[in-house]
Amino acid sequence: MRRVDRQQHARLDELTRDPYPLYARARRAEGLTYVPEMSAWLVARDADVREVLRRPDVFSSANAVRPDVVPSPAALAVLGEGIAVRRSVVITADGPAHQRMRAPIVRGLTPARVSAVLPYVAERATALVDALAAPGNGRRADVMEAYALRLPGEVIGHVLGFEPADVPLVVRCGHSNERLMFRPLPEAEQIEAARDMIALQRLLDGYVRDRYATPRDDLCSEIVTSLAPDDGGEDAGPELTLGQRGELIAHLQNFLLAGHLTTTALIGTTLLHLLRHPAQWKLVCEEPERIPAAIEEAARYDTALQGFRRVTTRAVTLAGTELPAGAEVLVGFGAAGRDEGRYERPDVFDILRTPVARHVAFGLGAHGCPGAQLAREQLRITLELFTRRFPGLRLAGDGPPVRMRPTLIHRAPEALYVEW
Repeated sequence: MRRVDRQQHARLDELTRDPYPLYARARRAEGLTYVPEMSAWLVARDADVREVLRRPDVFSSANAVRPDVVPSPAALAVLGEGIAVRRSVVITADGPAHQRMRAPIVRGLTPARVSAVLPYVAERATALVDALAAPGNGRRADVMEAYALRLPGEVIGHVLGFEPADVPLVVRCGHSNERLMFRPLPEAEQIEAARDMIALQRLLDGYVRDRYATPRDDLCSEIVTSLAPDDGGEDAGPELTLGQRGELIAHLQNFLLAGHLTTTALIGTTLLHLLRHPAQWKLVCEEPERIPAAIEEAARYDTALQGFRRVTTRAVTLAGTELPAGAEVLVGFGAAGRDEGRYERPDVFDILRTPVARHVAFGLGAHGCPGAQLAREQLRITLELFTRRFPGLRLAGDGPPVRMRPTLIHRAPEALYVEW
């Protein structure tokens, strides 16, 4: 694990809050651009991104998400109280191992299963909007805190079959996990974040053992019953081994992070860019049939997941740059969405864009996002509600400037104050 000093973190923060100038320079440059702050070669052109994603045998996902920070000894001691994980999770696996880990998630997120959960999504989204619009709450809110940080967590908890009372812990711990991995925190905050991660592990361990003993019709059961039998070649017995429990906990943690953090970010950025373009907000209010196009444009223009890492398994030439085996590349989904070679006026947010070229905001190939439809449906329901209930919605005139989170994992506004 690499350690990033505070000076380098300051540079990395500046870069990740607005990576688009770097992306533009990288697309104009010959070959690939090496980014010292990320210790990786940036893959910024759409065609090159697609080539990497279509060649998982050459560009391995083993390092897809790599921490920037080594926790303090005290925080590591807290993490040591948890259940050790010996294996990869779906996001860092390749080949047959990846297919095995991905299969239950795909089965749990089929179009039919996503359709079945939509009434719950609409019910919870409506309740959150009702709370926003309730008399006495004023006509101003941070829509990230009041809505975007809540709905996706509730939905993914429901899909997994978790108790609603456990969802706030799941959401909080997801953010604690990210902060501990990527932010330089004071030791006291590191310890607090580490305790959150252990609390989440213990919660998930309870679900794992319960669903193994008594499977139900939920995604948690699908994951547990599908993956539990593989523990170093040993068949599953009447009770799970510690290693099996650790692997299953890791799978659930990974799914939770992917399942709610990125959708939260997409809700925030979609609302942000529509409200920064009042004429386009007015258009989707008057013509709600344009909402799907608005979602795709927002994902192309400023996607939540800006990039994942890959490592070369052998020497390879990409975009004219010779990479040795073991070279790290950052696959820029966000950069590909602004590629002048694929999109006309790519730096312009335009929901009327035609024709709409297929973007890679949700990935491509073996590691394409299996939850893309569920994310899109949550955005659709969100925009249908907000345009109907708050047609006069606008960015708060007295609100603080919008600052984006310093991360490429789920790019989103830190806060988004609106009024109506």
